Amino acid sequence: MGERPVDQELEQSTVRWMQAGLALMVVLVLAFPAYRLLEPTNREEARDLLTEELAVQGEELFAGQCASCHGEKGLNGPIGPSLNSKQFLEAATDSQIISLVSVGVPGSQMGAYSIDFGGPLTLEQITGIATYLRSLEKDAPDNPDWRAVVTPGS
Repeated sequence: MGERPVDQELEQSTVRWMQAGLALMVVLVLAFPAYRLLEPTNREEARDLLTEELAVQGEELFAGQCASCHGEKGLNGPIGPSLNSKQFLEAATDSQIISLVSVGVPGSQMGAYSIDFGGPLTLEQITGIATYLRSLEKDAPDNPDWRAVVTPGS
């Protein structure tokens, strides 16, 4: 049995495909490090944008749902404690704030606000309120008596 003759057209086609594959591999090898350099910045920017949007949504929700008890911007409400205080914001984690808003505070007038517990707000809306409160932390006033309810005229 004799060997097949070399098919030049097939050889050239195979070489072209191998060259194209090599070029693609070089592009990918160069693209992945570039991606690794740029992606953390993109993610951080996206996270910051989401945080800003949540804080804006949370501010609107706080004004409509929370300010009547906790005061405008969380300062000295007629029924609830001041949430815009350095002491409260340093002591409470985001998950604690979300939990307090979601399920309420037993033995107080603070009811549950989560839809899951009969309230009017979704978890995203409650997260927005927590994000808004957290955005106040940088400029929060020093208020060691943040738990004390300030009644009008006192």
